Amino acid sequence: MSVGQYRSLCQRYSGKAVEIRCHDGKVHRGIIQRIDRDRVYLQPMGRSRNFGGFGYGGYGNGYGGGYGRSFGRGFGFGFGVAFGAIAGIALLSLFWI
Repeated sequence: MSVGQYRSLCQRYSGKAVEIRCHDGKVHRGIIQRIDRDRVYLQPMGRSRNFGGFGYGGYGNGYGGGYGRSFGRGFGFGFGVAFGAIAGIALLSLFWI
């Protein structure tokens, strides 16, 4: 799939729980909170990795985000995944979370 196809798929799944697999093998699960030109922003599900609201910077991880980074628009905390890093997206059922 192309970057544009992943962006439109993320827009369709906005507000829903998804699993995103990246080319490097990492798997991210979360609820899509925001989509911009370059990234999709997920609110993590399950165990919280945001200790006290500060979290880890994650600015050098290649995806431009890390746990604990604020969206700055009232969405709370989450992380961004670059569209170019996405290898696949799956819509999750709440029973599998």
